[in-house]
Amino acid sequence: MLRWIGLAAFAAVLSIATTAKAVDTVTSATVSSSTVVDKTPPTASSPSIVVNNSDVCQTGVSGAVQTGIFGVSGGTTTRDLNCERIKLARAVYGMGLEVGGISLLCQEVRVADALWMAGTPCPVEGKIGDEAREEWLKDPDRAPEGSLIRVAKVVKTPEYVIEEPQEYE
Repeated sequence: MLRWIGLAAFAAVLSIATTAKAVDTVTSATVSSSTVVDKTPPTASSPSIVVNNSDVCQTGVSGAVQTGIFGVSGGTTTRDLNCERIKLARAVYGMGLEVGGISLLCQEVRVADALWMAGTPCPVEGKIGDEAREEWLKDPDRAPEGSLIRVAKVVKTPEYVIEEPQEYE
């Protein structure tokens, strides 16, 4: 019995909820506006820097910045000195001047250090092998900045010497 009463109450609530009154409402609005489209936005275009020749040791870089009022653009090229050194060394070596080609490469600290570590120091004043090694050790300041030859000089000849403390009697 309670079951039927609950079911009847549910049906009554459902019928009240589904019975809705239809109300007609009409909203009317008129909007009037005008848009001016006769000006394009300002644009800063960065220049095109084309370096597509494989025999050129340069890299192109360009960029631009634009605001609503002001725009700036620019570009430049950057030289790659190590690339130039390699091309020059290859050309000199190709002409049969092997020592000259290696000497050009030895201006790069990594090459100078690699040859020094391999026991074949860079040529100096036409001397190669052990004679070149002796010349480099006589004047290590001629070696590329930061090379092992310069570091060896600093370690062997410190600027100051710390004396051991003397014991007093």
